[in-house]
Parts: sequence; C-alpha cells; structure tokens
Amino acid sequence: MKTKFLEKLNLNEEIAYNLNNYLAMNPEISGQEFKSVEKIVEILKNKGISIEEKVAGISTSFIAHVVKGRPGDPKIGIIMEYDALPEIGHACGHCASGSLSLLAALTLKEMGEEISASIDLIGSPNEEVIGDKITMAHAGVFNDYAFVMMIHMNSNQTWPACRFLALSEICATFTGKNAHAAAAPWEGKNALNGALLACHAIDMARQQMKDGSRVSYILKEGGVASNIIPDKAELVINMRHSSKYDLSENFKKIINCLKGASIATDTNLFYEKTGEDFDDMNWNIPGIAAINEIMEEINLPHSMEPIGNSTGSSDIGNVSYICPAFHPMIAISDKEFSLHTKEVTDIMKSPNQINHVIRTGAVIIGLFILKTLESPNLLDSIQIEFQKSLKS
Repeated sequence: MKTKFLEKLNLNEEIAYNLNNYLAMNPEISGQEFKSVEKIVEILKNKGISIEEKVAGISTSFIAHVVKGRPGDPKIGIIMEYDALPEIGHACGHCASGSLSLLAALTLKEMGEEISASIDLIGSPNEEVIGDKITMAHAGVFNDYAFVMMIHMNSNQTWPACRFLALSEICATFTGKNAHAAAAPWEGKNALNGALLACHAIDMARQQMKDGSRVSYILKEGGVASNIIPDKAELVINMRHSSKYDLSENFKKIINCLKGASIATDTNLFYEKTGEDFDDMNWNIPGIAAINEIMEEINLPHSMEPIGNSTGSSDIGNVSYICPAFHPMIAISDKEFSLHTKEVTDIMKSPNQINHVIRTGAVIIGLFILKTLESPNLLDSIQIEFQKSLKS
C-alpha cells in the first residue's frame, strides 16, 4: 500500500501545486475565503467527490467524502485550512498546508477500492481569528472520527507533533461616575482607577501561577480628558497555559483580581470572553510515535519539538479532546524565522521552495493513514491512549 500510494501521488501533484499558487496569489482573510473554497470545491467535484457545503452553518466550510467505506470501517478526517492574514497574505502557510491535505486526499481516492475506511477532507476556515474548528466541534462534526490529521508549516524544523497553549481572553469593563477632577472629585467614581488596580492585582497574582502561565493585557479605554474623572475604562486580558486545566485555575484568579479592584474603587464590573477558548493540544503518544517512524522511513530530517517552545494556540487543540488529532509541523526553509512574516509569504509564492514541502507533507499524511489501517493494533492503541487522556 505504501508503494502504491507513492506511485499514485504524481497523478494529482500538479493540481495541488497549482492550488497552492492560486491561494498564495489570491489570499482571503479569515471568514471570507469564498473564492478559495469555490476553487477547492471545483477541484473535488471534478474528481467525482461528493461534498457537504456550509457545514455547521459556516459559509466557507465543507466536508468532502473522498473514500466511502463500509459500515463498521473506521472514519478518518484530513483537515484542510486555507485562510490568510490581513495585508501580509498567507504568512502562516495555510495555502500549502491545505494543498498538501488535498494531495493526500486525492491520492487516497485513487486507491479507494483497496482502502477499508471512510476518509473525509474537512475544510475548516477562520483558524486565524475565531477558530471555526471549535464551531464545527460544537456542532458534533468531529464526534465519529477515529482520528483527524493535518500538517502546518514551520520555519526550519520538522516535528512529528506540536504542543499548543490553551488560550482564554476576556474584555473587562469598569464603569463609574463622571465628575470634575478639580471642582468636585468626591462626586466621581473613577473607572480608570478600577482598571489600573486590576492590572496591579494581576501582576501580583502572576507570581503564584504555575510555570508556563502567560497573562498580558491592554487598556483599550481610560477616559476622555485629564480633568474629568473617567466613568468608563476597558481592559482586554489574554491568558495562556500549556494545560487548559491550569488555565482555568488562572482564569479564576484573574476574575478575583477584577472583582477586588471593582469593590476597592466602588465601580461596577462587567466582563465577557472575546471568543471561544482555545484548548492545548491533547498529545497521543502511539500516533506520534508512528508519525516519527514514517519520517524516519522517508529520510526526512526531524526532531521532537523542544520543551517549552510552545508560543501559539490553535483551534485544533479543541478537536484533540473530541477525537485523536495529529498536527505535525514541517520545515519550509533551512533558516529560522517567525511565522506570520513576509518570509513565509514569499516562500509560499515560490514553487521551487514549496512544492517539495507539499509533496512530503502529503506523503506523511497518506502513509500514516495507511499505517493505521494496516496495523489494527496501532489504531486500537491510539483509541486507548485517547480515552486515558480524557480520564486523566
């Protein structure tokens, strides 16, 4: 099966390369990926693949039923991303990530009669802003999958798996009462003081938070004139941790800081989350070990992600607590640089640099799926490990 997959890969390589080039040259920001999805759906329909569009009520999402298995066969999902960033375009590399997912899916379709599984290509938009995998997860989209997988771009290191930080963000509004700061300050209730006191309390609370905790904030609003006591002040507070469970404890501490500052300054407090919480990545060791073996088999230089290296968050973390989810990172250069930068955008537009990455990524996804189907013990181990993770 491995040999056959590699033989059939070239049947759809140009389609994947051309898609990447189209997306890179025509980037669409999160939630507005209309032409991108139109292009992808056109490719899939030309291959005779049935598609569900606007999944979970999201205009730019889809599920393509690439291989239709028999009742009782495992159901496997390949996740595809395609949103870009404002102004800078595909600086996270979703055009290539999505294209390699497409290539893996189309190659597996070529082998469909020999595959005892149902394989879907899941179009998940809006990763950079809202994280619509979370919306899809709430709608039950991922409930029945044995596992899902995608691969993301990285600068100069390839990893079989990636940790992500759990993330929660809130907007806190303090309201008080205006007064003239010189003539009658005693008549005012200073909302800015409430916000500033909350900031100091948060800074003190951070000392007792577990290692790996990250808390940052900005003051969005704090008054209109220096001689008027502000009646409104607004904070946006961003919290992250390597564990969503530890993050929830930090969240409680932050709320206490806000409440205490409100009481101390005799102001009113209102807070709400700015969006869905992003979970950390629920690692699945048996599956990651198998991906590592595949990288060794194809002689792909790689290493494990350095401990403590995680700095970002992704909506696939939420999926990883619903079904096993795998998210390797693949190098696109021999130089180190940050994602969301012009370096990434330029590489995405350079076929000489990115096409081999797309091919290699498709190989990793395809061979991993085939490995799980040829090794029932591996698929069982992935499920057992997943259930253990939920209990712990």
